[in-house]
Order: sequence, then structure tokens, then C-alpha cells
Amino acid sequence: MADALVIFKPDASYRLAVRANLWRWLSTEYKWKLEALTWYQPPKDLIESHYDFLQGRPFFPWLVDFMTALPLVVGRITASAEALEGMRYDLGETRIAQARPGSLRERFGIFGGINCVHLSDAPETGRSEVERWRHFLPLDKVGIKLERESDKPDHTYHLRSLATQVANGIHPALSVEAMKELLAEETDVSGKQRHALYRVILGALTA
Repeated sequence: MADALVIFKPDASYRLAVRANLWRWLSTEYKWKLEALTWYQPPKDLIESHYDFLQGRPFFPWLVDFMTALPLVVGRITASAEALEGMRYDLGETRIAQARPGSLRERFGIFGGINCVHLSDAPETGRSEVERWRHFLPLDKVGIKLERESDKPDHTYHLRSLATQVANGIHPALSVEAMKELLAEETDVSGKQRHALYRVILGALTA
């Protein structure tokens, strides 16, 4: 059994119906074991190091903002290489447009890299990622409890359609406002946190 890092990205941490569905999957512990779970807002240098292989790409500044603007659900699991591969199959491909039908990202991802969950892609990567993140937060206990059900709506498919319009310059102003209204219905955050959620999700459409 090897360590792997799991992170609910902002679109999964704050869209409550999406979070509940993903948590039901993760908490089944089917062929893996959840060892740690907590809320944590990563600092910029941690995210820049975590995604160092993407530095220099046009979307990198957005990605850093996406992963640092709000506290995120961060955890550690242990799993065999085979089980980890199965989990990544459940998740689906990284980019939403290529995500396998029936995968979690195809079901709950909005656009491009707004893809719900980070999960280490191999035991070697997991060991490295967990070691890096352990310098910033403890990853030795399940310290929070997430809800497995939510009475909030899930507007994934509508959000995806609107995001495609914004990215292609089709009624962008109207589509942005419609996305904000739908996101507000999906979450219970308000004020600065809600505006940060809007910023990092909408920022992907022009990154």
C-alpha cells in the first residue's frame, strides 16, 4: 500500500451537491483507505511547487489562483498501485472535454481544468506529493466530516454549456451572469468567499 494525495478543488469543495457525490465515492474506501482529511488553504509557493511541471504555460497564473483562493478539502489515502489506477479510471481524464462518459469528471466537471479532484497518478507521485504537503499540514487523521447528501441543486450541465459559450465569446456577459446565479444556488458561501469562487471558476474560461 502506498500514499496518495487527494484534493477537492474549489468546484468540488464548494458546490455542495457535487461535494456530497464525490465524498460518497471517496468514503466507500473500496480497495483504498482514507487516512487523513482536513480543510486547508494552500499557500502560493506550495501550489507552484506542486504544479511545477506546468510553469510557463499560459494558464499557470490562473491555476495558482484557482488552488490558493479558498480553503480546500485535502486528504491522504493509502492504496495499491492497482487500486489507485482504478480510482483514476473512476475519475476520468483530466480535461473535461476528454473525460470518459460515466466518469466522475464527466458527470461533475465544468470546463477544461475545472475538474473537481486532484489524485496522485502513481505510488511514486503520491509519495512525493504527500511528503511535500506534509511540510505544510498534518496528514495523519480524518479531522472533518463531510455530508454524503445535499439539498442544493447540481447545475453541472447547464454550467458547462454556459462556460462553453463564454470561452467562445458567445453572449459572454449574459452567460457569466447566468453562471454566477447558478453557482450561488449550489453553494452556501457568501461575501468574499463567494466572489473568490466566481473569480477562479470564471477565470478558467479566459486563461
